[in-house]
Amino acid sequence: MSGALARLPMVTLKLATSLDGRIATAGGESRWITGEAARAEVQALRSRHDATAVGAGTAVQDDPLLTARADPPLRRQPWRVVFDRRLRVGPSARLFQSLAEGPVALITAGEASAFAALGATIIGCGRDATATAMLAALGQATGVQTVLVEGGGVLAAALVAEGCVDRLEWFRAPLLLGAEGRSAIGPLGLERLIEARRFRRIGIRELGDDIHETYVPAHA
Repeated sequence: MSGALARLPMVTLKLATSLDGRIATAGGESRWITGEAARAEVQALRSRHDATAVGAGTAVQDDPLLTARADPPLRRQPWRVVFDRRLRVGPSARLFQSLAEGPVALITAGEASAFAALGATIIGCGRDATATAMLAALGQATGVQTVLVEGGGVLAAALVAEGCVDRLEWFRAPLLLGAEGRSAIGPLGLERLIEARRFRRIGIRELGDDIHETYVPAHA
């Protein structure tokens, strides 16, 4: 691997789903699918990465803070990142109203002066930038080397399709939401099984009533 690809941050994709791979009901309710032990492990994952990232849909729908809660508190919070090429999120989002708690980066092709005025780091990208290009821009602008991606399905699908996922942390709760629930992974456009990205499980454990599985790419 050479060039910009050699400098891509390592990506961990975190999924918290029902048994049938849904992250929310059809109406968007997702708190809380997994239990307390699983949510505590997600906080630990955040604290072990340089950045925690979400896509535009998750930023708008869930309005997350993305801070890492730890005991004792972290001396410095990881970067909190929004992948939002078309600037769907607004400056009133909690991420941009909590910059005193830790740095925030917005990757966008939109006019972001209002976010910069609040103190966010603006990383420009093309309106049709790939996930790979946005990851490269993030690493170059911030020095981030590891990113925990927490949603949503569109961003997750882009990262999977482009082969950017280095590790998958999957938390499964013992409930079923059905086909009308929101999928953890958006459309991948696959027509044949041979086109699917394959992963190898390297860990599994119980966390309360939930199951936590860890995967790496099958070729790793």
